[in-house]
Formats: sequence, C-alpha cells, structure tokens
Amino acid sequence: MRHEAGGRWTMARVALAALAVSACASGTPGAADLKPAQGVRVEPLVDGLHDPVYVTAPPGDSRLFIVEQEGRIRVFENGRLLRRPFLDLTDRVLAGGERGLLSMAFHPRYAANRFFFVNYTDRNGHTRVVRYIATADRNMADPESGRLILLIPQPYANHNGGLVLFGPDGMLYIGMGDGGSAGDPHGNGQNLQSLLGKMLRIDVDRGNPYAIPPDNPFARGKGGRPEIWAWGLRNPWRFAFDPVDRLLYIADVGQNRWEEVDVVPAGRAGINYGWNIMEGDHCFKNPGCTRAGLAAPAFEYDHRQGCSITGGSVYRGRRVPALVGHYVFADFCSGWIRSFRYSGGQTSELREWRLPESIPVSSFGTDAEGELYVVSHAGRVFKVVADR
Repeated sequence: MRHEAGGRWTMARVALAALAVSACASGTPGAADLKPAQGVRVEPLVDGLHDPVYVTAPPGDSRLFIVEQEGRIRVFENGRLLRRPFLDLTDRVLAGGERGLLSMAFHPRYAANRFFFVNYTDRNGHTRVVRYIATADRNMADPESGRLILLIPQPYANHNGGLVLFGPDGMLYIGMGDGGSAGDPHGNGQNLQSLLGKMLRIDVDRGNPYAIPPDNPFARGKGGRPEIWAWGLRNPWRFAFDPVDRLLYIADVGQNRWEEVDVVPAGRAGINYGWNIMEGDHCFKNPGCTRAGLAAPAFEYDHRQGCSITGGSVYRGRRVPALVGHYVFADFCSGWIRSFRYSGGQTSELREWRLPESIPVSSFGTDAEGELYVVSHAGRVFKVVADR
C-alpha cells in the first residue's frame, strides 16, 4: 500500500494495464527470465463483496472467511456466500484509503478455544489488534467478546501494515508499516523504541494480554521494544511462512522506485531490512549509504513494471502441481500475478500468469488444505486451479 493521493485502491483503478518488464537486481531474474506460467489459471469463486482484502480459514475447516475492508468478515460455505456476516465491526472501524479491517488470524487451537484475532484501524486512526470469540453458532462471532491485545498510535493515514498471522512456532506475528506520509519522516523504521516499521512477535497464550517470547531480540530490556522481531520495514502489507522450507517471505511495498520481497529463515530474529536507509537493494536518500548490517531483498522489481507489491505465499497445495514450491505475488497497480522459486539464496523460474481480466489484487489467501485464492479489491475472490 502506497502513499500517493487517494491511496493504493484509487491509484490502481486508473493504472490497470500491463507494464513493460525490465531487469532487476543482482540475483533476481530479469526481463529475459520472465516466462508465461503453464498449468495454472484462476477461476471466479465469489463476487458481490465490498472491498475484500483477505481470505483465510481455520485449521481443518472447509469454510472460507473473507475480510471486507469496511469492517465485516463474511463466510463462504458449500459454494455460497452467507448473507449474515461472521463478525460486523463497521461501527468501530475507520475504513477508506489504506485504513479499515485489514486481516484476521485463527488461533492454532481454534476448534477448541474459538479464538481469532483481527487487525483494524479504529475511529481515531490507530491500529488495534483485538481477540474475539466465536459463538456456539459456528458461523457467528460475539462482537462483544473483543479483548484488546495491542494498540499502536498511527501518525498518518497510510502505511498501516495490517496482517496478523500465527507462525509455525505458535507466536502471533504482526506486520507494521512505518506510520505513513512519505520517506518515513519520523525515522520509525530504524527507531527501536517505536513499533512502527517493524515485524512484531508476541505470545497470546500467556501474559495479560500477551507475553514476550524470551527469544525476541530485545526481550528482557536489551535496548529496544521487546515486541520487535525485525525492523527496517516500510509497509509489509502481506507476509507468509513456508512450513516446508521453514522460510519467512515478506513483501514490502516501496516508495518511489522499488518493490521488494525479503526471504529469511523463519526462526532468525533481529533482522534489519534497511528502510529508510534503503529502498529495495538501493540507497534511498544518500547515494553513499552504509549497507553494513542490512539484509538485502531476495527479489525486487522497479516501477516500470508496477507500483505496489501484494505479497502472497508459497503454494503447498495438491491441486496445482505446476505451482508447488513457487512463491506467488502480484502488483496491485498493474494487475499481473507472478511467481518464483527460492532456493540456496537465489530466485529462479520467474513466471507470469495469464488472467481472464486485469484485476486489482489486494491479497492472497489459503484454505485449510493449502489451496490458493486471489482477492480482488473490486469485490471478487478467485481460486487458483490447474489449467489442463
């Protein structure tokens, strides 16, 4: 999600077009490497939604839960979208531009405790992470069960991050943007006393309302906020864990020139991804900037190809063999979907999918079986299927 006037959503509606492909950074596939994806297509699954931004499912559950930006969570079950929302928070969510109800995460033991967590922008414009509880009616949550887990003030209306996601370690990860405006004017990305511009990691099964995992880099007063797992991020709108290769993929939205994907071992703490010293693999303000101690992106592309990356995940489902092991991502402005493999510190097999239409991809999501879905902010969800 970007800073341009009108926000990411408005910008894309006037920029949906195929853009030229150009060379990327060292170690990143370039123009000659981009090939059409084969054996993969998307098919419409559900429409009639209001600004959807995320799709997910509880472990072992056949339903899909669709997050609408204005504050509702919808249930898709047995081939139909249920009329009654699972949860309606429109009375407490400030939606518009880059604000709103931005994601949800089911507790790993959801079937037993019925806990799930949401990330939204409140009426004051601040980020709230709140736990809710589903009722005995499996398709309805209790809107009065909310328990505030984390409140983070936001200085501007953009760069809210927005994703809450449980990692393979059972901890809750929270992606936070740098607070907005342009160029990180408050220096939040590199400020270890701020939760903005960070990847946070907390234990929601202990403490009140949470505990600090002892292996967080600044646990026990070690010089930074104890919730911080990594820093130097501009706007990690979406990130994902690959449980097979045990890697964390972070798609960090760029400023003026570069969009990036960072790939690191899932258990590696204390990484500085470089913002606002770097944008992608390039010095942002000072051409002679010092890169020591900064993690370089695994992949980047410039703004001749798009303007706002939408991160996805590594496909580990069973129904699309051609896609297994590929990290899938999109550009919100240009409307394409691409994928690549990552192995041994290198990216390869860069592919671009053929879409039935140019769609503003706001997010991706997976169901309980690991099958992949594409979320269009224009009100639709597509399923990724094998092209026979």
